[in-house]
Amino acid sequence: MVGASSSSLGRNAVRAFSSSISQFFHGIHVFQCPDVVGVVAKLSECIASRGGNINCVDVFVPENKKTFYSRSEFAFDPARWPRDVLESDFQKLGRLFNAERSIVRVPDLDPRYKIAVLASKQDHCVVDLLHRWQEGRLPVDISCIISNHTRAPNTHVMRFLERHGIPYHYLSTAPGNKREQEILGLVEDTNFLVLARYMQILSGGFLQAYGKDVINIHHGLLPSFKGGSPSRQAFDAGVKLIGATSHFVTEELDAGPIIEQMVERVSHKDNLRSFVMKSENLEKQCLSQAIKSYCELRVLPYEARKTVVF
Repeated sequence: MVGASSSSLGRNAVRAFSSSISQFFHGIHVFQCPDVVGVVAKLSECIASRGGNINCVDVFVPENKKTFYSRSEFAFDPARWPRDVLESDFQKLGRLFNAERSIVRVPDLDPRYKIAVLASKQDHCVVDLLHRWQEGRLPVDISCIISNHTRAPNTHVMRFLERHGIPYHYLSTAPGNKREQEILGLVEDTNFLVLARYMQILSGGFLQAYGKDVINIHHGLLPSFKGGSPSRQAFDAGVKLIGATSHFVTEELDAGPIIEQMVERVSHKDNLRSFVMKSENLEKQCLSQAIKSYCELRVLPYEARKTVVF
């Protein structure tokens, strides 16, 4: 009887512990304001005063510019700190320090970021994003795929999209008509766009009209190897390092602030096929990591052409 009683008490204790843990949610807050004394203290006080617990804080203050950047992760009980009150508290904090940016996100309570993916003929980045989304490794909802190339109904991409109810929009482009107005109509309710090897240049008018972030991926061979078949050019030149770069899209081609970069060594043992496969794998990994970092509020603009990535 003593053993049974102890076991019962243990199970009750576990249930009580699990119940208390389940009350807490994970919050993320990013902050950008003029650097003054006491910012971290006030951030900590804001969270602690509502019964929250800080899990980690990353802070950056550049040497040549008195600007404070931070990203905090914290646990909180929504019964004690409701989502709307949490938002209001951080807004007050932003006003107190004249913050340029004060954003809070609760992944388990807030809607997922809604994105549209633009792609051209190559499938590798689109397929990778779709599978990561399906497996729950990419914290977004994909509203549609937009392409300037047709895909046959029985292809892997089209079967996947049909199975999951994701629309595919084919918009044929020409030098004088990039179909940008139609694209804008398809993406107006998205939070940001992803260019998954979309081989069209978006105009400044499009970027201004959309008004939200656009994330792009390109091979790390730029600017050394431009034009057609850059992988073939690099392979023929005998390069020893290849890479991929994910960045924000601006009016200046492939010159937006960098979010993520990855490199891999190649050698004389690689043939053209293995060379291209390594390059495409880097592009997939680099793009998905950039999207994940962006959704986790790890990316902040820094100066004109840089980013802080916590």
